[in-house]
Amino acid sequence: MKISVIIPVLNEATHIKELLFHLLKNSNQNNLIEYLVIDGGSTDGTIEIVRKIDNVRLISSSKGRGLQMNCGANQSVGDILYFLHADSYPPKHFDKYIRKAILNGDKAGCFQLKFDSNHPWLQLAGWFTQFNVKFFRGGDQSLFIEKGMFYELGKYPENHFIFEDFSLIRSLYKRGAFIVIRKKIISSSRRYYDNGIAKLQYHYWMLYLKKWLGASTEHLERYYYKKIK
Repeated sequence: MKISVIIPVLNEATHIKELLFHLLKNSNQNNLIEYLVIDGGSTDGTIEIVRKIDNVRLISSSKGRGLQMNCGANQSVGDILYFLHADSYPPKHFDKYIRKAILNGDKAGCFQLKFDSNHPWLQLAGWFTQFNVKFFRGGDQSLFIEKGMFYELGKYPENHFIFEDFSLIRSLYKRGAFIVIRKKIISSSRRYYDNGIAKLQYHYWMLYLKKWLGASTEHLERYYYKKIK
């Protein structure tokens, strides 16, 4: 079974080279794996960096994480789709763990999250992600999913600026088709430090609550732009 790693980017020159070399180093190319970087219009040198790295496909797309990830899925050749943020670093042998889960009959899942910070709150937030509860899910943990299931559930919504994975994750949990692999993916804490850790977590909780209560995509986007850098 081939894995397609799909990475949506927009001005990620700071992280993308390090991430791609991390992926190439920590996976087995004999395990049939392809890397797709879906660019949404970067202007900071991201495109030039990716073009210089062998064994990586650069695909241009309109801006929008959901739209970019769907674009990557549509052009992928893998049986398994693995969606990954540009500042999240999967564990060594991540491809082996993903393939094993799918072969065991699991349709989708993620890794346990660990932030690249020793701040007690961020350590605690990462610790909670080991539990297989939808409330603790987020895009930083990455997402692998059987390709057929991805299309059956309708892919990612393309008009959502945030929470683009909300409905997909919710549908997977309704089917009992989600697992958490207890190997740690390391994610950047840069946004927490840019905004203030307590402040950002509060706004994330508010956004999540608003989403659960049925707030419109437009309302959530306005709140995000107003409250979060």
